[in-house]
Amino acid sequence: MSDPREELTGLAREARVLLERERARGRAYVTLAGRAMQPADTGPRPRDEASRALVAPLASSPDPFTPHSFTADSTTRGSTIALPGFESLVPSPAGLSVREDLPDDLGTLARLVSECRKCRLCETRTNTVFADGSVKAKLLLIGEAPGRDEDLKGLPFVGRAGQLLDKMIAAIQLRRDEVYICNVLKCRPPENRTPLQDEVDQCMPYLEQQLALVRPALICALGLSAVQALLKTKSSMASLRGRTFEYKGIPLIPTYHPAALLRNPGLKREAWEDLQRVRDTLKAQGAS
Repeated sequence: MSDPREELTGLAREARVLLERERARGRAYVTLAGRAMQPADTGPRPRDEASRALVAPLASSPDPFTPHSFTADSTTRGSTIALPGFESLVPSPAGLSVREDLPDDLGTLARLVSECRKCRLCETRTNTVFADGSVKAKLLLIGEAPGRDEDLKGLPFVGRAGQLLDKMIAAIQLRRDEVYICNVLKCRPPENRTPLQDEVDQCMPYLEQQLALVRPALICALGLSAVQALLKTKSSMASLRGRTFEYKGIPLIPTYHPAALLRNPGLKREAWEDLQRVRDTLKAQGAS
C-alpha cells in the first residue's frame, strides 16, 4: 500500500503546476465548485499532455533532468482561490528590469495585451496569444507570431508545429508545463506572413516585460524572425545557429522554428544539436 503522505505530496505538486499554468495564461483566480476546481473565466482549457513519442533524430537524451520545484503561496477569497503570483520578487537578470509603464504581474499584463490596438493586427485577430507554461520556468521559448490554430485558441504552438515542439521539449527531458512559451507578436499576421518591423516594435515591450517577470535562465529563440527581433540582426539562420548569444544578460540559443522542420525534415539533425546545447546549458547553470 502506498504512503498516503506521498500521494498527497504528489497531488499538491500537480495542483501547483496546473495553477501556475493558468496564471501564465492570464488568469488571476479560479473558482471552487464542490470537489472540482474550475477556471473562473471561459478561456481556453489546459491541453492534454502531449505524446512523449519522439520523431528521429529528436531522440530522447540519456541525461535526465530533475523536475522543477514549484513553490508559491495562495490565498482564498470566498469561493475563489488566488493563483500563484510574484509575492517574493527576486532580482531580474542584468540588463533586464521590470518596466514601470506596464503591469508588474503577468495576469494583468495579459489582459492589457488582449485590449491592445497599437497596430492593425488587432483588426484581423480572433484572439491575442499571450503565453503558455510555467511562470517559474528556467527555459523560455520564443516564436515569431501566432498562426491560424493559435489565433483561434488563444494559446501558442497548438497546431502541427506545436505538436512537434512538444516532442522537441520532451527530447531534452522536459514537459510543456515546465517551460514558458510565447511569441514576439501577440496577434496573428494575415496569412501567417513575416512580422513587419513596426509590429515587432509595438509588441517588444510586452515581451520584455514577460522576460523580466518570468526571469528565465535561458532563452531558446524559434525561427529566424524571432532571433532577428531579439538580437537586432539581419544575419541568416545558418550563421546564427550553433552558437550561444546573450539577450540583456540572459543566454540565448537560436534554432529552427518547428514549422520549418515540418517543411524540411532534413533540418531536424541540426535542430537536435541546438536542443542538446539548450540541455547542456541548463545543466551547466544548475537549472535542471
